[in-house]
Amino acid sequence: MTTARRRAALAATLIGALAATVLPATAATAATARPARPSCRTVDSAPLDREQARTADPRTAALTDRGGLGDFVRRFPAALCSARGAAGAGRIVDAWGEALWRAGVDRAQGRRPGGDLPAGDDRPLYWTRVAMTIQLARWQPDFTIDATALRQRFEDASRGLSDSGFGARPGVRRIFVSGFDPFGLDAELRRANPSGSAVLQLDGRRITLADGTPAELQAVVFPVRYGDFDRGIVERAFGPRLAPGHRSADLITTISQGYPGLFTLEAWAGRARSADPYPDNTGALSGGTRDHPVTAPGLGPGAEFIATSLPTGPMTAVQQPLPVRLNTTVTEIPAGASAPVDRADGPTPGSRAVAGGGGGYLSNEVAYRTNRLRLELAPQLPGGHLHTPVLTGLPERTDQLTGPVFEQNEAAIAGEVLEILRHSAG
Repeated sequence: MTTARRRAALAATLIGALAATVLPATAATAATARPARPSCRTVDSAPLDREQARTADPRTAALTDRGGLGDFVRRFPAALCSARGAAGAGRIVDAWGEALWRAGVDRAQGRRPGGDLPAGDDRPLYWTRVAMTIQLARWQPDFTIDATALRQRFEDASRGLSDSGFGARPGVRRIFVSGFDPFGLDAELRRANPSGSAVLQLDGRRITLADGTPAELQAVVFPVRYGDFDRGIVERAFGPRLAPGHRSADLITTISQGYPGLFTLEAWAGRARSADPYPDNTGALSGGTRDHPVTAPGLGPGAEFIATSLPTGPMTAVQQPLPVRLNTTVTEIPAGASAPVDRADGPTPGSRAVAGGGGGYLSNEVAYRTNRLRLELAPQLPGGHLHTPVLTGLPERTDQLTGPVFEQNEAAIAGEVLEILRHSAG
């Protein structure tokens, strides 16, 4: 099915669900007097994880509403109530997840008006998704469901994983990119992630590369959660893009937020996790430290370090508005040694990975997982990882969700990500 036909089918499914589940205003009073159907039961005491618990802060709902996505949260419970069985529940979460992803992309690209936050702000999509996972967790239908599987289906759909793929036009270069959710939210709840903002603005775009080649971009946004990586979300996203077929890419680039004041292309990705005690968005730790790195669960066979195969020369030629550097540093335990060593010029033979250029956190791991898979399925493809600058500029007053400096910085980073990708044809 083409992208256009898939989106049309999705729209029809969602419109049908809304028509069946959203009560007209004239019936609202009468409906409240009738007992709810068993499939509409909810349990407000359902346990929440640390990421979901942050929605107790009213600023999270404000980010959803001011991003024009509040109807998703208001209408999703009624849509769940329309399910007549487990199969129907699966179709509903797929449809609503895909619709949320498309709304986030359309909003980022200026096709969905509503709210007063800037179009490129990635936070409304993030907090809307979190709120909807709470509603899904609280739903208790009168039939048996696999709540974990439904959550995964919703997450995948709302992150772009079920997008139907690239167009079939010959001669168009196909570029697949990924970004991340906001993180570090215990320290600052208002944080955004410029990698997520950038890829939302790129998904489905047609651009012209620096050498004149037309290109199409497709994107996904990953959670900052070790558990999802353990369960294969990266491989589910990138596997179809590296296998032959209509979803395959010609180049892959993972993107995350990195260092202050500059972009870095990472020369090396390491096999290890070593970021503890820094937690993920649920408060979970990896189990690995600088002195005692661990191998991430679920990885197939691969080298301790994998080198980028992106055209780093042309891509680092972009230097405005912020510099772009090739980062060749790694941390390793040399062969025959037991203590970690920082190296500026890449790994040595036989060493054990501690950290790639992107550290020992999920930004390094997404680079390793995707490029390990690339070497297995499509070794001729260019692939690697781009770190954006840290996004700064939030107002000092914590009740202010945005400000001119923050918005200018986010827009500048997204614009330079696009320019760097335009130079990936070399």
